[in-house]
Amino acid sequence: MNHSKKYSSDCGLNKVQKMVGGKWKLSLLWYISEETRRFGEIKRVFPDITQSMLTKQLRELESDGLLHRKIYKEVPPRVEYSLTKLGQRFVPILHSMSEWGESNLE
Repeated sequence: MNHSKKYSSDCGLNKVQKMVGGKWKLSLLWYISEETRRFGEIKRVFPDITQSMLTKQLRELESDGLLHRKIYKEVPPRVEYSLTKLGQRFVPILHSMSEWGESNLE
């Protein structure tokens, strides 16, 4: 049996990499996976990310179907982020990656 893996630009691994590739996306998903988070709270927890980059990363995750953004029409406006069903199905992969990192990287 031939078990060699062939490269394809539309293979599952490349699709996932396009969705979660980026410096902040995995960490953002990990943090939001615990509970619904407000934008300001996310910004405080990730002080090294600029507001424009944070907005970009969150919008991309929303566009890819991993995050849900809820806007409350209040003054001041309130925006909350939570995982979609697709995002929730990605959480076990995040756990596995975290465990692997803890076990194998110093």
